[in-house]
Amino acid sequence: MADGSRPVSSVRANCSDAEWQARQSLAATYRIFDHFGWYELIFNHITLRVPGPEHHFLINPYGLWYREVTASNLVKVDLDGNIIGDSEWGINPAGYVIHSAIHAAREDAQCIMHTHTTSGVAVSCQAEGLSVDNFYGAIIGDRVAYHDFEGITCDADEKPRLVANLGQKNYMILRNHGLLCCGDSAASAFQRLWTLQRACDVQVMAQQTGQPQIPVAPEVVRRSQEVTDNFEGSGKRAEDRIFEALVREIDRKDTSWRD
Repeated sequence: MADGSRPVSSVRANCSDAEWQARQSLAATYRIFDHFGWYELIFNHITLRVPGPEHHFLINPYGLWYREVTASNLVKVDLDGNIIGDSEWGINPAGYVIHSAIHAAREDAQCIMHTHTTSGVAVSCQAEGLSVDNFYGAIIGDRVAYHDFEGITCDADEKPRLVANLGQKNYMILRNHGLLCCGDSAASAFQRLWTLQRACDVQVMAQQTGQPQIPVAPEVVRRSQEVTDNFEGSGKRAEDRIFEALVREIDRKDTSWRD
């Protein structure tokens, strides 16, 4: 169809309940990104592993706006970039290189998010990288990894260096390029990216004042990270509560992502 939508039955009937749940989770995430304006025309990507031993993952169809992504039109691919099943859409090679490298290397990286937001790219161009001298930067502290810019990421030879630089961290600044976060779910990856994005927003705004910045002591950074790590209510994780609240918000605008 012209708008990229597909009948639910053509996809839903051929995937497990676990895959359909993953598809809906990722489709919701694309709509959440659209809600925040974290899109770059038809570019950039969020990927999510499909449950099972095959190491397949879901990625956005190349050519659709984030607001057009649905559970059904997400494209399933293997680690070599082959499309699994029927799809009227292809994938962006640049997105595949980054995401497949991390999915292959990190079993815990179930969801990977990459953005080119203005303040994110602005901080990625700064020699000293992310500052810890604001509320959000202090939460992240030294947990952010860095990867040097090697041009548009279409060369598979870059994968080992990207993976080595990420290591076991879940926040990454791709220098001169943008932001990347990963997590064991869409909810956890989103919470990390939101925090990193806020840190970049505040850093850039504070720098624009031209006034000296108040440094945050290393001990305060450490305590900030410890408090955040243990900031849980009873039952659900904080990131799950946040994600569910955001899903309610996008449902008020449009529920087509569920199809």
